[in-house]
Amino acid sequence: MNSIFESGIFDTHAHYDSSRFDGDRYEVLDELFGSGTLYAAVNCGCDVASSEKSLELAHRYPRMYCAVGIHPHEAKAADDRAFEQISQMLKDGKAVALGEIGLDYHYDFSPRDVQKEVFERQLCMAEQLDIPVVIHDREAHADCIEAVLKHPRVRGVFHSFSGSAETARLLQKAGWYLSFSGPITFKNNQKTPEAALATYNDRLLVETDCPYLTPVPHRGERNHSGYVRHIIEKIAELRGDTYEFVETLTRENAKRFFGIKE
Repeated sequence: MNSIFESGIFDTHAHYDSSRFDGDRYEVLDELFGSGTLYAAVNCGCDVASSEKSLELAHRYPRMYCAVGIHPHEAKAADDRAFEQISQMLKDGKAVALGEIGLDYHYDFSPRDVQKEVFERQLCMAEQLDIPVVIHDREAHADCIEAVLKHPRVRGVFHSFSGSAETARLLQKAGWYLSFSGPITFKNNQKTPEAALATYNDRLLVETDCPYLTPVPHRGERNHSGYVRHIIEKIAELRGDTYEFVETLTRENAKRFFGIKE
């Protein structure tokens, strides 16, 4: 691990471009960064417009970064120009991943065959550009896993991981990272804590997915990166580690995963 003088949370997946932050976006981030609570964060795009906003936000703060990409919800609207715009944004040094991309069979806002096509095209882009990917997988475990395993040279993370411990082991064996969010704190959720216990130290990440998936004890409130502490506390409790160990571990893992050297 790196310098003992470093501290703070690394939130690997946020959406501060969301309209739910329109009233106080910069006040929230100024406080989180200014207080030292937040070491770094990655804001994730879902289409060209939100990816552009994420990139703008990343340039406002030294330790804000972004992922740019086309979410499965937006797959039906993706055209060649959109892929070219995403590719151009990935040339910016503040864009540290392609995402969030993947499959969503819960809402099916885009037809599944279109989701698969757009997902595959972005996996090929990541392979060509040698950049990590951030995967959105909702009720599409089998197809998501099949898609990523076709690209053994692509590295990435399954964000807000909701799969089983068995799936966690399978993905890690293939070199993938797993990120945990608010649902790990939910009372009746047994599967996610089991998956966290099955996650290797060097493959563990944490996130908010804010403003969504707010952890206990703040469920019902708007989420923000400061609440990652509740996720870290839960993981530390499950694994018999200290809070400080898990905070440091996940921060260093995130820096390695995203290629951030400071």
